[in-house]
Amino acid sequence: MAKARINHQIKAPELRVITAEGENLGVMATGKALTEAKERGLDLIEISPNANPPVAKITDYGKYLYDEKKKDKESKTRARTSELRTIQIKIGTGEHDLELKAKKVSGWLADGDRVKIDLYLIGRSKYMDFSFLKGRLERIMKLITVEYKVSQEPMKGPKGVTVMVERK
Repeated sequence: MAKARINHQIKAPELRVITAEGENLGVMATGKALTEAKERGLDLIEISPNANPPVAKITDYGKYLYDEKKKDKESKTRARTSELRTIQIKIGTGEHDLELKAKKVSGWLADGDRVKIDLYLIGRSKYMDFSFLKGRLERIMKLITVEYKVSQEPMKGPKGVTVMVERK
């Protein structure tokens, strides 16, 4: 939040002035706007310096700061970033272990995170048929209980095959 200019800090020659209730007083000289604010016992706060002419509001500066902080806090709580989680399986991973990993993936998807499922390949298994490797990835994907969509199709990489899933 940039520090707003108040009262005599405002350098613009004329301003579009608004009252605390939202009433538009129109475009007026900065000096006239300052006297209007003083008569009301309030401050003149430049709320939109880049507009043409700049917009200023006649209101209490402390209340203005309180409202701005409240807006910032509210926007931060709403802005939840989805994380990218990674889970790694191997060709020979057993059914029980796959069920446990699928349960973890389901939890992450329910939280709104994206999940990258890696089929880790070592040695000769890197050169196996791609359709067989995709089938191995599908074993865990069938066990996921949350509805999901594949955001990135299975791709072969240097360490194995990777697929990205996210919640529908």
